[in-house]
Amino acid sequence: VPGRHFSGRSLARGKTLWSAFVLNSGDYNLFLGGDSGYDSHFQLIGEKFGPFDIAMLECGQYNQSWPHIHMMPEETAKAAIELKAKWLLPVHWAKFSLALHPWDEPIKRVSDEAKRLSMEITTPRIGELVILGGNYPVTKWWLEVK
Repeated sequence: VPGRHFSGRSLARGKTLWSAFVLNSGDYNLFLGGDSGYDSHFQLIGEKFGPFDIAMLECGQYNQSWPHIHMMPEETAKAAIELKAKWLLPVHWAKFSLALHPWDEPIKRVSDEAKRLSMEITTPRIGELVILGGNYPVTKWWLEVK
């Protein structure tokens, strides 16, 4: 399904397209978003393929100068709503730094916005399993990191 980004980080840029994926097992309907700026495609995907049990959406490495390739954390929560997701699983944060924001700023901001929008959010530790249909991790573990 559509995304909104660019491809490549070398002289061979723009040779491929970017994308996101709808994964339907029959029991679960998942949205796996790649890097993407916020746009109307989330609502269109939600209308055509939703509702989703979990939407895995990027949340990090953003900058006001990059609105077409990375979402601000508040847009991540809004996209989950438009996708008709029951749960939001923020990804693409606390990893390689491309932007100047603190490592934990994305999860703090998206968590606050998800709460404001009454959106369920799961926040597994790095490497922690998320078992579909199980009890999703919701601890604010990043607050313990010094």
